[in-house]
Amino acid sequence: MSRGVLLLAHGTPDTLEDMPEYLRLVRDGREPSPALVEEMRHNYAAIGGRSPLTDITRAQAAALAREVGQPVFVGMRNWRPFIAEALREAQAAGVTDLLAVPMAPQYSTLSVEKYGRAVEAGRPEGVRIRFIRSWHDHPGLQEAFAARVREARARRDWEAVVFTAHSLPVRVAEEGDPYPEHVEDTAAGVARRAAVSGYRIAYQSAGRTPEPWLGPELEAVLEDLARQGARSALVVPIGFVCDHTEILFDLDVKARSFASERGLEMGRTESLNTAPAFIRALGDLVRAS
Repeated sequence: MSRGVLLLAHGTPDTLEDMPEYLRLVRDGREPSPALVEEMRHNYAAIGGRSPLTDITRAQAAALAREVGQPVFVGMRNWRPFIAEALREAQAAGVTDLLAVPMAPQYSTLSVEKYGRAVEAGRPEGVRIRFIRSWHDHPGLQEAFAARVREARARRDWEAVVFTAHSLPVRVAEEGDPYPEHVEDTAAGVARRAAVSGYRIAYQSAGRTPEPWLGPELEAVLEDLARQGARSALVVPIGFVCDHTEILFDLDVKARSFASERGLEMGRTESLNTAPAFIRALGDLVRAS
């Protein structure tokens, strides 16, 4: 039996011209409005025209392959290389036992479960697939985030710490989705390991739909901190394991500008990307599964 690993991520368009097709995939075939296409093109243009998500995920895969001595493949749900393509690549390489790892540590039916369905739909004949549903409480993951917090706090004394994760519609949580609890568990574990005695949890990057989304929104928390007299806040995006638009634009551009307008300096922990501690955590996850 030949083993391998499949890293699963959201996907990102290669060029600004790809944006309409990409958004149709994200929206499950629904046509994006011209305004949404233009907004997303603007956001991507502000970070250089392209998200580094695919490149970083490939780099994480290469580092993990060296860590565990197994081939590691990359599949994206909403762009190339698609999950089905990665599964065919694994089969062609002779892999018969594949561990699928979503690069979203906290489980949700709107993220991880969709990865699972895509993996099952594309599973080649004769390939056994084991699927990691959640690793939000993995000690190595929490320690990797905590190391980033310690690094940021060693450089300066931040008055507040705010953990963030991607928002989801409130109805999902009301239907029993464990995502909010997983986010809280990750935040608590990272805070404990980084010796953060007090912190706030916020949600970011909500979708463009009229229904209510999980909160409090990051901007609301930043505004509240500024109103209370805080002059600085460190944002720790524990829902993400690498740089992409939700980090480089939503936090570094949009949220930082919002905070600055209110007299609040906003800092951010460095993303995990290919940090050795993070790759070791992934390796431990693979070896234990």
